[in-house]
Amino acid sequence: MGRVIRAQRKGAGSVFKSHTKNRKGAARLRPIDFAEKRGYIKGVVKELLHDPGRGAPLARVVFRNPYKYGKKSALFIAAEGMYTGQFIYCGKKAELKIGNVLPLSEMPEGTVVCNVEEKQGDRGRLARASGDYATIIGHNPEIKRTRLRLPSGAKKSIESTCRAMVGIVAGGGRIDKPMLKAGRAYHKFRVKRNSWPKVRGVAMNPVEHPFGGGNHQHIGHASTSRRDAPAGKKVGLIAARRTGRLRGGAKSKDA
Repeated sequence: MGRVIRAQRKGAGSVFKSHTKNRKGAARLRPIDFAEKRGYIKGVVKELLHDPGRGAPLARVVFRNPYKYGKKSALFIAAEGMYTGQFIYCGKKAELKIGNVLPLSEMPEGTVVCNVEEKQGDRGRLARASGDYATIIGHNPEIKRTRLRLPSGAKKSIESTCRAMVGIVAGGGRIDKPMLKAGRAYHKFRVKRNSWPKVRGVAMNPVEHPFGGGNHQHIGHASTSRRDAPAGKKVGLIAARRTGRLRGGAKSKDA
C-alpha cells in the first residue's frame, strides 16, 4: 500500500484551498428580469478592476433599480475596448455594440461574443478567460437554438434565449510573454492556489506516485489510466480516447 498521493490530497482542501481573501466577487451578468426580457436597461461603467488570481479585468457597472428607488451594482467581466463612463445596455432591444448584453437570438451570424450563458438565466458560463470569445455560427429559429464555436474549437448548440456580452474578453495575449523567471510563476500562483511548483511523478519514490522509482526517470508502463481506476492510481492521461501527436490537417466543418 502506497502513500496517499498528491492528487488525492487535493480533494480534501486544507492547504490546497483557493486563495479568495482579496477577490472582488463573482463576475456575472445581471439576474434576468422584465426590463431585459422586453426592452433594455442602461448602466454605466464606474470602474475597471483587477481581480487577484484572474487574468481578465472586471468592470463595475451601476444600474438603476427598476423596481424601487436606488441603484444596483453588477460585476461584469470586461470586454476589450470597455472604458469608465461607458454606457452599457442590457436587454433584448439593446444595440449590437461592444460591452452590451443581448440574447443570442438578437445577434447575427458571425458575431463575436463572450461570457455566454449555457442555460437561460445562469448569468454567464462560457468564454470568460482573458482574450477568449465564442462565435455565433448559426441560428435555428424552429427549435430556438443557436450554434456557437467555443474557444476550444468545439461547437455547441444552446438556447437562443441565452444572453451574451458582445466582444472579446479583455486582457488577451497574456500568455504570449514568457515567464522568464521562477519569481513570476511564484506570484502568479500565490494568488490562485497552492499548485506551484509541481514535482513530476517520475521524480518521486514508488510509494508517492505510480510513476515513481526505477534506476532512470521513466514511467515504465502506459501513462493512461482507466476512468474507474482507484484514486491512488488515477494519474497521467485519464480515460484517454487517443494519445500521441495530433497529425494531419484540421478537418472541421462549420455545420
